[in-house]
Amino acid sequence: MCQLLGMNCNKPASLEFSLEGFVRRGGQTDEHRDGWGIAYFDGEGCRVLRDDRPSCTSPLAERLRRDPVKSHNLIVHIRKATQGAVELSNCHPFGRALWGRNWAFAHNGDLKNHRLPLDGSYTPTGTTDSEHAFCYLLQELRRRCGTAHPTTAALLAALAELCEEISRFGPFNFLLSDGSGLFAHCSTQLHRVRRAHPFKSVRLVDHDLSVDFSRRNHVDDRMTVIATKPLTTGEEWVAFTPGELRYFHDGTEAAVQHAPAKHALPA
Repeated sequence: MCQLLGMNCNKPASLEFSLEGFVRRGGQTDEHRDGWGIAYFDGEGCRVLRDDRPSCTSPLAERLRRDPVKSHNLIVHIRKATQGAVELSNCHPFGRALWGRNWAFAHNGDLKNHRLPLDGSYTPTGTTDSEHAFCYLLQELRRRCGTAHPTTAALLAALAELCEEISRFGPFNFLLSDGSGLFAHCSTQLHRVRRAHPFKSVRLVDHDLSVDFSRRNHVDDRMTVIATKPLTTGEEWVAFTPGELRYFHDGTEAAVQHAPAKHALPA
């Protein structure tokens, strides 16, 4: 299946170091060769950049090396296709608007025989189970929470119910953001690490490259990085518990909701 990478921080940052290792998993150190993409927020806008070529050799990856993007919230996805052809429309992240805000979403999993009815308010442009689930998620959030943006607590509760519903059809690991914070849900596998003062020296798992974060950051910088599998050694990655939905804001965890993880339809 696919792999996810996300970042939430209190100041705009590029995630340049972690991304250097992550893109190598797209066809060099791992098998995820079926496209990739990145979503980042710039003010109220959300930019989604995608490429249907392997991230390890992608011109987009090279472009981001030369000109790294900076944001408070960032979502990256490398794809191993399970549903839908290898084409640009099926590459993650996906973007839509809700409550006057732009949202970005990326999914790792395989929702088999899913029955998620869409009412036409959101329509997939590709053929993946992931984009279909994203459209259903936004549709149901608007139906349950109304036309105005809800509180974080109300949004978290509604998302947790929807995660439990959708996870009946298969693994539903995902990252979701509207630019104000980052939601992360774990069905099977997801890890997180918090980078804050005192900063450490770390080394990438997928590339012979290390960095001393104390030389790159100020004492008040805070960042949480989320990945399907740990990207570095030298810092403490913490595994999510299956069923957890966590919300990150200003570089730290702001809320968590626990729900049972279900990966198969009832008999």
